[in-house]
Parts: sequence; C-alpha cells; structure tokens
Amino acid sequence: MTRDVGVVIVAAGSSSRVGGAELKQLRWVAGKPMLLHSVQTFQARADVGMVVVVLPDRYAGDPPPWLFQCDMDRLLIAPGGAVRSESVFNGLGDIPLECSVVLIHDAARPLATDDMIERVVVAVRGGKGAIAALPVVDTLKEVDADGRIVRTVPRERLWRAQTPQGFPRQMIVDAHLAAQRERIDATDDAALCERLGLPVVVVRGSERAMKVTDEADFARAEALYPLAE
Repeated sequence: MTRDVGVVIVAAGSSSRVGGAELKQLRWVAGKPMLLHSVQTFQARADVGMVVVVLPDRYAGDPPPWLFQCDMDRLLIAPGGAVRSESVFNGLGDIPLECSVVLIHDAARPLATDDMIERVVVAVRGGKGAIAALPVVDTLKEVDADGRIVRTVPRERLWRAQTPQGFPRQMIVDAHLAAQRERIDATDDAALCERLGLPVVVVRGSERAMKVTDEADFARAEALYPLAE
C-alpha cells in the first residue's frame, strides 16, 4: 500500500485545566501514556507514511523515552507554537511531500478508533476535507448572562466535532497560510477551511474518541478503553 497519509498529532498544550506539573498528554491512561495511544494507533495503519508529534519546546528537544517504542522511521518531533494554529503549521512543515492526505489529531483524544480514521481518510481521498464528528442528541438551550433560557436551539443539523480531521494536503496548507497572513487562530482546523469556502464534510466519529479535558475524564477514558466501537 502507498504510504500517502501524513499525521500531525498536536500535543503542545499546557494542560492548564487539569493542573499539576505533568502535562496531561504525557500522563498514563488506559494502560499507557495518552500520547502513545495516538502515535501507535496511526502507525498501525499501512498507509501512514509519517507521524509528526508537536510537543512543547522543553520536550521537543528531549522527548519522553517511551516515544522510542514507536516506529522511528515514521516519527518526527516538531516544536509547538504560541497558539494551536502555529503548532499545527509547524507540524505540517515536517510532513513528507509524498503524503497527499493530511490528518490532524489532538493528543487529548487517545482512544480514536481505526474505523473512524478510515472514514476520514476515505472522504479526503474523494477530494474534500473531512472531520470525525457525532450528532448532537441532547436538547440544547441558549441562555442569557443570568442563566435564563432565551430559546431552544434546533439540534437536527448540529454535530460535535472530534479528531482526526483530514484534508487534501494543499487545502490545509493554504488554509493555514491564509490564517497566518490574517493573524487568525482556531481551536479547530476545519474552521480555517470553512472561512475560505473550502468543502469540509462530517463522517461518523466514535464515543470512544472523547477528549480528556479534566481530571474526571481520565476515569471515563479508563472505563471506555476495553469497549468495542
């Protein structure tokens, strides 16, 4: 199989919402360090040519030793930026030119499944951007500053974005270059494409691919780990 997929794993955050001295992406969850879950999941795919891990500056030059359990021929480390978009752009610069499909994944989602990754890759090979997402099932309420309900928000066309998010290589590079020129940052790479009118679709994600944001999420990830998609 042609190794035409490049992956940027964003692990440069400060983990401010979890607290403590250790970065959450380096903490153990469900049997191994959170970041290692993601690296090994993507490297298990035969079509992945390179995984670029974006780490904070102080770790980029001296990565955690357990990262060397991975396929070192398909692993590069890039330094993080001041904001998320800058970190992603740093990672994009290390993706080999032969990788026409680029996936961007948050290290805070350690349990992404290969099935959802495959759905993203298939959609991108069709020429569009694609993100893993889940439809909203809860009733949504908009409230004012005092907590008073203003209205019920229709949920029929609302989806919860996850990662990986995938793009044809030139699409996501162009989107980031435009964002840099206009000094725009985004918490979501698809948003940088949307603002340029570039086509991005949703594909079915997975409840396993939850984002570990605070301390309670670590216990939830442990509970989800042994479950099938």
